[in-house]
Amino acid sequence: MWFKNLRIFRLAPSWSCTADSLEAAIEKQAFKPGGSQEMQSLGWVPPCENSGLVHEVNGQFLLSLRADKKLLPSTVINQVAKAKAQDIEEQQGFKPGRKQMKDIKEQVTVELLPKAFSIYRDTRVWMDTRNHWLVIDAAAAAKSDEVLGMLAKAIESFPIAPLFVEQSPAAAMTNWLITDEPPSGFSIDQDTELKSTNENGSAIRYVRQSIEIDDVRKHVQAGKQCSRLALTWADRVSFTMTEGLDIKRVNPLDVLKEGQDGSAHNDAEQFDSDFTLMTGELSRLIAELVEALGGERK
Repeated sequence: MWFKNLRIFRLAPSWSCTADSLEAAIEKQAFKPGGSQEMQSLGWVPPCENSGLVHEVNGQFLLSLRADKKLLPSTVINQVAKAKAQDIEEQQGFKPGRKQMKDIKEQVTVELLPKAFSIYRDTRVWMDTRNHWLVIDAAAAAKSDEVLGMLAKAIESFPIAPLFVEQSPAAAMTNWLITDEPPSGFSIDQDTELKSTNENGSAIRYVRQSIEIDDVRKHVQAGKQCSRLALTWADRVSFTMTEGLDIKRVNPLDVLKEGQDGSAHNDAEQFDSDFTLMTGELSRLIAELVEALGGERK
């Protein structure tokens, strides 16, 4: 249930929407398997069993975008195209030119697509209508761009904006390391990355190892800033923050798991219980992290 990655955006405070109206807006984009000549198809699917396209619990919306992609490696296309080119060379007496080879590859792609295997992945989306967050469980920007693109087509007066903070995450993380004073409620864990700010882009990583303050100062004097830092919030959730304010490797700690009362009578109730716990904790984490970075920049 827990999101592993958080790409955080702002919902406009003036935007209000019910689960039913949001479902009506995205139902035209419900997932349909792609045709034989489509490399990829995108669409919304129910985020859990026996639910609609929007699952709602106490003002928290959960959505899931499915991307179905055909697996057709370029090496396969090139091999088949090479064999066809050899046959054509024997027929016409000379090797196909560049334009002809391009046409051959396009023809081969058309012929192979219906036979290609497909694989799908689901990207989960959480809308916090109470605190006005939109969070995408994606490690790569391309996946979150797919989500935002679909929502932009479905929702009039697009209500989603990037999250900007007053203090640079890289500068803040560097300062926390130099002073050994993380913000209140946070503690520094062992994984750290410092990256050069000049053109060479050199980086040094500490994995499962704490970095000494003297070493931090030496790296900063050499022109490096902290680009990735492992943190724990309130002894409840561990995560890694990047210089782009992406949250990765989110992990609920034992204190949260032990606090669950186990009163759910079935899988659906357990799902809602887990979703409520996750959204409650992560809403607080995000708010306190934004505050630690100087608050939002308007």
